[in-house]
Amino acid sequence: MLLALLAIAAGLVLLVWSADRFVEGSAITASHFGMPPLLIGMVVVGFGTSAPEMVVSALAATQGNPGLALGNAYGSNITNIALILGITALISPIAVHSQVMRKELPILMAITLLAIWQLWDGVLSTLDAVVLIGVFFALLAWSIRQGMTQTADTMGSEVDAELKTRAMPVKSAVLWLVVGLALLIVSSRILVWGAVDLASAFGVSDLIIGLTIVAVGTSLPELASSIIAARKGEHDLALGNILGSNLFNTLAVVGIAGLISPMAVAPEVLSRDLMVMAALTLSLFVIGYGFRGPGRINRFEGTFLLACFVGYTAYLVITTFGQ
Repeated sequence: MLLALLAIAAGLVLLVWSADRFVEGSAITASHFGMPPLLIGMVVVGFGTSAPEMVVSALAATQGNPGLALGNAYGSNITNIALILGITALISPIAVHSQVMRKELPILMAITLLAIWQLWDGVLSTLDAVVLIGVFFALLAWSIRQGMTQTADTMGSEVDAELKTRAMPVKSAVLWLVVGLALLIVSSRILVWGAVDLASAFGVSDLIIGLTIVAVGTSLPELASSIIAARKGEHDLALGNILGSNLFNTLAVVGIAGLISPMAVAPEVLSRDLMVMAALTLSLFVIGYGFRGPGRINRFEGTFLLACFVGYTAYLVITTFGQ
C-alpha cells in the first residue's frame, strides 16, 4: 500500500508539472502560428487543461477499470465547479463579461443533461461514445468559428496579455509541448497503477478512488491556472478554464473511454454523482449567467460551492468506510 501511495503522489506531482508545460507550449506555439487569442483561450487552454483527465481515463479504460475512467471525468467536473470555482471566488469574486462564456454556460447544462440521458439505461455503449465525440467535434467547430469571427472579447484580451508575459521562441514552445505530452502519458500510467492498487488495498471500488483522489489530482492544473487568473483580475479566463475543461471531460474524456471499452455503469454514478454534477452545473448557470447584465460569482456563492464539495466528499468517505 505504501508503494501505491508513493506512486499516486509522484504521479500527481509529475502530472501537474507536465500538464502546465503542455498547455503553455501548446498556447505559445498556436500564437506563433497566428491563432487568435480568443481561440487559444477557448480551445487550447480550456481543453488543454483537461489533458490529464483524458490520458488517465483512456489508460483506465484500456486496462479494464471503467469506474476509474468515469469517476475521474465526472469527479473532475464536480471538483472544477465546487472546489476550484469556490476557492477562486473566495480569493476574488468572478465577474463574467465575455459573451462567449455566457453562451457556453447553457451549452454545458445541455451536455450534462445529455450525459444523464445516455447513462439512464446503466450502460455507456459504443453508440453513446460516438455521439459524445460527434458533439465534441461540433462544439469544437463552433468554438473555432467564434474565435475566428469575434475579434473583441474580454477573454481574448486576457489571453493575449497572458501570452505576452510568457513569450518564448517557437522552438522552445514546441519542445515543451512534446516533453509535456510525453510526461503526461508516463505520469498517468504511474497514477492509474497506484490508484487501482490503493483501491484493492482498501477494498473500495476504483470509482470512489476516481471520484476523489484522482479527480482532485487531475484537476490541479485548472486550480492553479484559475487562481493565478483570478489574482490578476482575468475573471473570464478563470471561468473559461473551468467551462472548457468540463465540456471536454463530459464529451471527449468519457467518449474516448467509451470507444476504447464500452462499459456497464454502476447505479450510483447516475443516482449520486451525475445528479450532483447536474445540480452544480445548474447552480453555476443560475449564479454566473447574469440575466440582467454581466454575471458574477461572489464570495458568498463561492463559499456555498466550496461547502457543496466538502459535503459531497464527506458523504463519499462516510458511505464507503462507515459500512
